[in-house]
Amino acid sequence: MKTIRKTFILLGLYLLIFQSLSAQTVEPTWESINQRGYPQWFSDAKLGIFIHWGLYSIPAYASPEGYGEWFYKGLMSGDTGRMAMMQRFGGDPTKSALEQYSVLPAQWKAEMWNPDEWASLFKQAGAQYVLLVTKHHDGYCLWDWNNPVIPNWTSVLSGPKRNIVEELTTAVRKQNLKMGMYFSLAEWTNPIHTWTVSPNDSIARYVETYMIPQFKDLITKYKPEVLFTDGEWDNNAEQWHARELISWYYNTVGPDAIVNDRWGDGHQHGYKTPEYSGGIMDTVTPWAECRGLGRSFGINHNELLSNYLSSKELIQHFVKLVAVGGGLTLNVGPEADGRIPFIQQERLLDLGNWLKTNGEAIYATKPYIHPYEYTTPLTLTRTDSVIDFDWVRNAPIKGMTYDNFKISWEGEIEPNFSEKYTINVEVDDNVIVILDNDTLINYNKSFANGTASNAQEAKNYSRTQATIKLKKGQRYHIKVLYEEKDLEARIRLHWKSKSQQEEAIPAINGFSGIYSCLLPSICYTKNGSDLYATILETPVNSVTLRNISTNNKVKEVTLLGYDKPLEFTYEGSELIINFDLSDLQIHKLPTPWVLKLNYHFEQ
Repeated sequence: MKTIRKTFILLGLYLLIFQSLSAQTVEPTWESINQRGYPQWFSDAKLGIFIHWGLYSIPAYASPEGYGEWFYKGLMSGDTGRMAMMQRFGGDPTKSALEQYSVLPAQWKAEMWNPDEWASLFKQAGAQYVLLVTKHHDGYCLWDWNNPVIPNWTSVLSGPKRNIVEELTTAVRKQNLKMGMYFSLAEWTNPIHTWTVSPNDSIARYVETYMIPQFKDLITKYKPEVLFTDGEWDNNAEQWHARELISWYYNTVGPDAIVNDRWGDGHQHGYKTPEYSGGIMDTVTPWAECRGLGRSFGINHNELLSNYLSSKELIQHFVKLVAVGGGLTLNVGPEADGRIPFIQQERLLDLGNWLKTNGEAIYATKPYIHPYEYTTPLTLTRTDSVIDFDWVRNAPIKGMTYDNFKISWEGEIEPNFSEKYTINVEVDDNVIVILDNDTLINYNKSFANGTASNAQEAKNYSRTQATIKLKKGQRYHIKVLYEEKDLEARIRLHWKSKSQQEEAIPAINGFSGIYSCLLPSICYTKNGSDLYATILETPVNSVTLRNISTNNKVKEVTLLGYDKPLEFTYEGSELIINFDLSDLQIHKLPTPWVLKLNYHFEQ
């Protein structure tokens, strides 16, 4: 009997082990991948560090608003500024982009690079994971990939002659941080398929014979907990073999693995990665805004100091993201020699210092039903010669939000010819164009994309152009009402006629623009029975919380980092919290201050 009992016990154990292993197996279907879900650690982490460092860090050049890591693409398009910059490093402007760019590995020494110093800095910043660009769109690899197409196109066989991925992975994990890796699916330099040059549909051989073996080599060697793919947008998820690669990655790395959402049209999985935009409010799918401290990811010596977030702006921005369910993957762009610029180090250390005191209001928190309280709306005015912009990164005007704002433009226009003009608007998200009190265009992105209640409503709000007869010498009053909701801010108003080529519409004395937005003043997060209120601007004597339910009373209010409870009273539905500003201890707290309310939430 004992033998039979032991046999059953062993069989049961084997069955449990088999079931556990089977549960971990992800099949190459969207259903199986989505059923597997996302690890909780990523949603709890809130903060990661992105690193863009490569050959492009040597010229460190783009327009003041441009991406330094896109330097090679400028050479491909014949950009004179980049070609002139390459001549400083020995590049021959009469040669191909690849021949010009290929002089850079010999000059990349990384002589000041210390991966342990980087990892220690990221730990001090309060980051929970690190995301290294292992290969950007230029195809140059930072690990020992045996490139069968362009020999020596790695940091191991050329440049610094170091396995950057391996060394940094070791240093990061020594700090008990998760290690993530960015991997460009497409390459500008690959002769099998040269991205933006070869036809998009000719990518199959490149994917199957080059990209997939390279992808698996990286994952097998280093098993990153975060995988951030990019460069996908000209092809679909099937062409990238997304289902097969995501499931293989999950099965290879294990339960802590998470992949992002950049897998081409038709993908159905991945944490969201808005770029220089935190305007989404998604509490179901994990998301983290990726952005630099300035406008570029790779270091750009042409960037303006005013482009950089101050420490205060950085912390406030981070808090706003967390309040609506997101996180931040904050980029550093090291110099070619391996040093992280002091201004970037300062910002990271200031953020880390704030988190030491206030981290419990950030890590592992969840959004409150009312994430923000707002100040009085911010309104600014300026004159624009034409309506033609693409504000993908940062706010259109310093101090404004770069998601969820409105602009009202008015001006006088005068056509060059008496004939029919087609007025067209390219926009993201909503716009109304009014000419002499007649509405020409009323475009609503949401209705156009399927939320309209009927076909007629969808049609009415989907038009982005109108044709109207205008007279030469006559002035017309034009009004443009623009509303930006999330992710991108883009609008271009232009016209054309039989006699006139398409161009942006100029206003006689410029377009008078009124820019307006709501600025959060208090951000809420919650954890268990505690509610946290981050006060973005230091209060004077007291602060009023208006979004607190009175059904369950607050038991106690404290200020994180301050050892005395605060006095508070209710006035109707408002909670008034008083501060003893005469206490010197309170002034030593890093701002913004965070209130902790012991508060039992209704289920």
